[in-house]
Amino acid sequence: MKENNIAKVYAETLTQLGKENNFDVAKELTTLTETINTSNDLENVLFLDVFSNEEKTDVFKAIADKINLSNMLKNAVIYLINEKRISLLPLIYKEVIVADDFEKGFIRGTIEGKDDSISEGDKEKLMAALKSELSGKKPVLDYTKNKNITAGYRVTVGDYQVDATVDNQLKNFRQSVLGL
Repeated sequence: MKENNIAKVYAETLTQLGKENNFDVAKELTTLTETINTSNDLENVLFLDVFSNEEKTDVFKAIADKINLSNMLKNAVIYLINEKRISLLPLIYKEVIVADDFEKGFIRGTIEGKDDSISEGDKEKLMAALKSELSGKKPVLDYTKNKNITAGYRVTVGDYQVDATVDNQLKNFRQSVLGL
């Protein structure tokens, strides 16, 4: 929980600096994250404590130059390396993307259900119901199969969750009958 809060502060700071300096932090962090994810060796160098801060910084600078990162983002990542907080980079990236999505008028979430996929009709109904609850933000929902759901759907968008599963209804019924 503490790491999430720290990552959120870094993300807010990076987002604000991006606005002030007219560059897209979300886009640059996406490029950096995709680059890191394509190479296990690069990921190991940056995130394992086996390598010194100087080695990590040298490798990062070479990669940052190749993918044309802004000086501001380069300096921010070098700061994270030197402060031994580079492990927060994935959490910072997630927070920046969430903030960027929210600013653009949509919010990401997941639909969980028993089946392999959800019908477009059901997905549209869920999205319409959520849109009114999310202050007009357009939900962008990905579907995930959950073998623990008997029937129905569970939708999670940010901190908001709608649990329309049979399992949840039975649990609520049991609690109301037994007075738990």
